[in-house]
Amino acid sequence: MKLPVTAHTSRPWRIHGIAGDFRVEDVWAMPTPGGPDDLERLVRQMANGDGAHVSSPVARLLFAIRWKLGKLLGWDDASAGLGVRVPTLRDRLPADLLSGPRGPDLQEAPLVSVYLTHDEWAAEMANRTVHAVMHIGWVPDGAGAHRGQMAVLVRPNGRMGALYMAAIKPFRYLGVYQQMLRAIGRAWEADAGAEHGPAGRGGAPSGPSVT
Repeated sequence: MKLPVTAHTSRPWRIHGIAGDFRVEDVWAMPTPGGPDDLERLVRQMANGDGAHVSSPVARLLFAIRWKLGKLLGWDDASAGLGVRVPTLRDRLPADLLSGPRGPDLQEAPLVSVYLTHDEWAAEMANRTVHAVMHIGWVPDGAGAHRGQMAVLVRPNGRMGALYMAAIKPFRYLGVYQQMLRAIGRAWEADAGAEHGPAGRGGAPSGPSVT
């Protein structure tokens, strides 16, 4: 479920002080009901690529077109990435985050982990069009459980980057995010069932499903 930007900005996340020059592009509720300490399990699932892929034919086609264009236009060249075109956000971390857990990189996406806390995980990527951050927060769901909340933060690279973000905006809502979140939710439920037996978490998710 898509959420207002304030669902991210109203919370006291550490990312606000690190990526204050980034714009919050999207905020989504994740269908991952769990307990207050379950962010690490979600991070592990996503880092392993378990459920993070998109199975929709439309989404696969859109991703294939994007990567083909990126190759043709040089958007994803190494010279446009982290540590070359832009410095990594780890250079901005305060001492406590820098010395704490970094978190895993993603296997199925060009996202490099920045930091991991009990209730936040941030990973970044950069190309010739944009420097972007995926922020996963772990929040109360209002029904006695917790769930993940994904925010996408971006800093476009000049006019080209702004035009690129405007051009791809409609495609992000053609099912890419929805399919990805549903896949993550299915993997989350399957993992809960495997961990706790056929009944899962007491026979049902520990919080309401988010679709």
